[in-house]
Amino acid sequence: MALGRRFLLVDARTVASAEGAEMRLGRAVKESHNPLFVADRAWEPRYDNLYANLAYDPQEGLYTCWYSPFIVDPGTRLVPPAERRRRPYPAEAMGPREMGVCYAYSRDGLEWEKPPLALHLWEGGPSNIVARGPHGAGVFRDEREPDPARRYKMICREPAGMAARFSPDGLVWSAPTLLDGLVAEGDTHNNAFWAPTLGRYVCITRQWEHRLEGPVRGIRLVARSESEDFIHWSPATEICRGADDWQQLYAMPVWYHAGVYLGLPAVFDLRTDRVHTELCWSPDTLRWHRVQPGTPLLPPGARRGRYDWGCVYAAACPVFLPGEVRLYYGASDDTHMSWRRGGLALARLRADGFAGYLAEDPPGRVTTQPIPWNGGPIRVTADISRAGSVQVTALGAHGGVVARAAPLRRSVTDAALTWERPAAAGGQVVRLCFTLTRAQVFSFALAD
Repeated sequence: MALGRRFLLVDARTVASAEGAEMRLGRAVKESHNPLFVADRAWEPRYDNLYANLAYDPQEGLYTCWYSPFIVDPGTRLVPPAERRRRPYPAEAMGPREMGVCYAYSRDGLEWEKPPLALHLWEGGPSNIVARGPHGAGVFRDEREPDPARRYKMICREPAGMAARFSPDGLVWSAPTLLDGLVAEGDTHNNAFWAPTLGRYVCITRQWEHRLEGPVRGIRLVARSESEDFIHWSPATEICRGADDWQQLYAMPVWYHAGVYLGLPAVFDLRTDRVHTELCWSPDTLRWHRVQPGTPLLPPGARRGRYDWGCVYAAACPVFLPGEVRLYYGASDDTHMSWRRGGLALARLRADGFAGYLAEDPPGRVTTQPIPWNGGPIRVTADISRAGSVQVTALGAHGGVVARAAPLRRSVTDAALTWERPAAAGGQVVRLCFTLTRAQVFSFALAD
């Protein structure tokens, strides 16, 4: 049965009331083989935040990744690894630095290849560099683009300002085109995408708030701009910031899923010099709501020296597979201002498992806003513990029971409800009431 509209319960517009149930993050399980690849090429002296961009083509069975190491970094090259334990990482770059965009691919998303390409030679030999110079490049395949030469789009900061590059295949890129109207610091992972509810492109980037006094002089801000043609953009304006001056938002990949925009803000704690990743949502890319602020969806590793103990930066963007969501991220083993070593890592979520309403015992109840229902199948995604259940009841306009489903007693993904009390004829508006016992419900979907 083809699914029609999908509703995520993290989207507060879906929910009318919740009693005895609380919105809680899902559980991201880190891959045991992490890190999946590390800085192991001569042109990869330092990964820093990686700024990875992931895509998956199910027809080709191919994962692709564009990531941004510093390919020129004298501060790292001039200090041998054995000396780094005795010397602090330079607060200021030791000479000019240059970022590049590198390309990797995988058949399973776990074993990655860095192909030797002849696009940008390194010391006379091939490399997997596909662009030199862009800082914090965001890369995506634009399925709407009619011009094949612009199928792949890159948004980044170039020495002259914010810019775009275009490519037919994600490998051969055009020279940068400066963006009209988009003035931003952009010294982070820049992320652009087509916003279907707005009918235009949106860029998520960074601005700074500079202060003349106080313990924190520079405040990182997440900023937003929009465009109809990817060249002419609105001025970048602030859309969210950290909870206080010490918890700053470093970057925020954003994507659209199931009628809502989701974001993964990287939270930089200036006191600990570490970074974790949280979750937020928006109805329109302008107004953002954080889910369990202060609680990571992607936490750093628990032990110092672990591959991701220091910093965790989410890639743009998740890969959706049947039954799971893959959250790739840039990981590093030490603090932000240290001789950290970086790599690409992976965490897995259950399908639609970003966040949902959780109730233990006694039961909780979540009631939706009115939704049109044609009487067809309703499918539910939920995690249910032992001796737990999810009971769904459809309520009519005056609160009466229209239909009651058999309880779900095990974890399910898009499981069709079986109605104990037969559903009335379709074409009416109902509220769905979820009664949860030792369970967390993430989403539901209506058939066309």
